[in-house]
Amino acid sequence: MERYILAHDLGTSGNKATLYREDGRLAASAVAAYNTRYPSPGWAEQDPRDWWRAVCVSTRDLIEKAGIEAGQVACVSFSGQMMGCLLADREGRPIRPMITWADTRASIQEKEIINRVGMEKMYRITGHRASASYSAAKLLWVRENEPEAYKKAYRMLHAKDFIIYHLTGRFVTDYSDAGGTNLFDLRKKEWSAEICKALEIPSELLPQACPSAELAGSVTKEAAGACGLMAGTPVVIGGGDGSCACVGAGAVEEGDTYCVLGSSSWISTAGKEPVFDEKLRTFNWVHLDPGLYTPCGTMQAAGLSYSWYKDTFCTEEKRIARESGQSVYDLLDQMMLETHPGAGGVVYLPYLLGERSPRWNHMARGAFIGMDVRTGKADMARAVLEGVGFNLKVILDILEERQRIESLNLIGGGAKGKVWPQILADIWGKPLKLPVYSEEATSLGAAVCGGVGIGIYPDYRVIKKLNRTADTIRPKAARTEIYERYYEIFDQAYEALQPVYEKLAQIRQADA
Repeated sequence: MERYILAHDLGTSGNKATLYREDGRLAASAVAAYNTRYPSPGWAEQDPRDWWRAVCVSTRDLIEKAGIEAGQVACVSFSGQMMGCLLADREGRPIRPMITWADTRASIQEKEIINRVGMEKMYRITGHRASASYSAAKLLWVRENEPEAYKKAYRMLHAKDFIIYHLTGRFVTDYSDAGGTNLFDLRKKEWSAEICKALEIPSELLPQACPSAELAGSVTKEAAGACGLMAGTPVVIGGGDGSCACVGAGAVEEGDTYCVLGSSSWISTAGKEPVFDEKLRTFNWVHLDPGLYTPCGTMQAAGLSYSWYKDTFCTEEKRIARESGQSVYDLLDQMMLETHPGAGGVVYLPYLLGERSPRWNHMARGAFIGMDVRTGKADMARAVLEGVGFNLKVILDILEERQRIESLNLIGGGAKGKVWPQILADIWGKPLKLPVYSEEATSLGAAVCGGVGIGIYPDYRVIKKLNRTADTIRPKAARTEIYERYYEIFDQAYEALQPVYEKLAQIRQADA
């Protein structure tokens, strides 16, 4: 009887359940959506009970769609949204809604953390800057603003941890998700007693942190009745979505590097040591393989910049696409094939949501520079794609200060286009390898983690057989030379606009 690995990817907008055969082939997938609530400006919350319903619905749908028996599921593993704050009681019931990674309400608590711990010390211990984006600041916000909820809390969890408890009855997390809290010692791979003491956070509030491939337990009889799995099915902890994407993209050995080109985008590399940047521009995660780290830089608005451009300027193209049954992005690709590197002298700064790494500037905003009367829609579209590429090159250059990067694996929705991968290869001057499973890389990484956990696979390097390279995009030297000049202008434009960003932020704040 053929066996399958079930991976749940608990994302921001829904849960994607994916079934893989042991040889890595995709068998079936099912999606169950849930909502995010925005009760105040800068707030973003989800009801964890919606996650459990989504997991149960998608599991049953998936088993039915694949036409298999529940007993053929060899194990369940997880990928999940990171950097959240869910407070649960002893029975795993949520005390209040989950504060998600996108929530920025804890700016005051961020400053408090910096005052108590210090930015440099936080970075050296956890591999991350102190930030309102991470769990610790959100936890302090609850303590200071909702003290009754804080007093009732038994554990602080992430999304996948909540589901694991309801499947197995055990409170656990993995090293990668623990790394998104600002409370985890990156090198010791344990909760930082020093930071917890400074912030007056009891360590017993935090779940046990384990390697990603560790077995959390098995599906209980009660959980089996709810979700359709067989009682006793092994449950492997899995990891945060970024670390699962790393494995799914094939970055499992020293020097392997990949880029996720989605709504946001990041570049990360696998290494035996973390990379501590003197200017704190990049950060570090623990790999699913606990013997590796994944130094990383993340930008906010990559694919989001492209979809914003499409929705704002391309009404006619969207109409044509609807009537012809084509993808609007295919139409934009056809337009851009008539343009040239440098987009007719137009430079785009992709800071629609401010910026994380490498700028760490929440006041930064997007801009087009260099337009004249000859500038057309296709030039501006190309400038958007190039601007994202320039911004990612800043991250790539920082990572290369440690070790030369020969090529990158490219995954995510942006990897499907005809134009964007070539632009990135030309800007970075490096070959880009496109794997067979691009958009499924995150769930495939979680599935491989599950297979390692129950012994189906010997180690994470099996991904190089399961997700082979389907195509390689090679840089064109003449274009790389052109882009080097534009890259310098891109950096100069950002530096020149910093005072403008600050003044605009002051006006926005006054008008709020």
